[in-house]
Amino acid sequence: MAVSIRLRREGTKNSPYYKVVVADKRSPRDGKFIETIGTYDPKKPDHNSTLNIDRVEYWISKGAQPSDTVRSLIKTNRKATATAEPASKAEQTEQQSVQEPSPPPAPPTESAS
Repeated sequence: MAVSIRLRREGTKNSPYYKVVVADKRSPRDGKFIETIGTYDPKKPDHNSTLNIDRVEYWISKGAQPSDTVRSLIKTNRKATATAEPASKAEQTEQQSVQEPSPPPAPPTESAS
């Protein structure tokens, strides 16, 4: 069975919205599919797609062929996650340093005068 990763059109007339699906090459564009792995909204500016990169890599390792558009979406999402990860790691270390409690104050010493 030849498997492809492609777009499935949804939405209304003049307002397209796509889901990124894994499907048999022989099934129609909006027909039967195996799994939904993301979305794509071409009308939205800037970051207009979401993909589950782990599932994409899994299906590609099993021999699935992404369409040209999906290949470019994968590339864009990999770049977005690569740039977001270092920033989130820096935020996590910053939060950990803020959350670390300071040592409790030493008890007062009694002086015998």
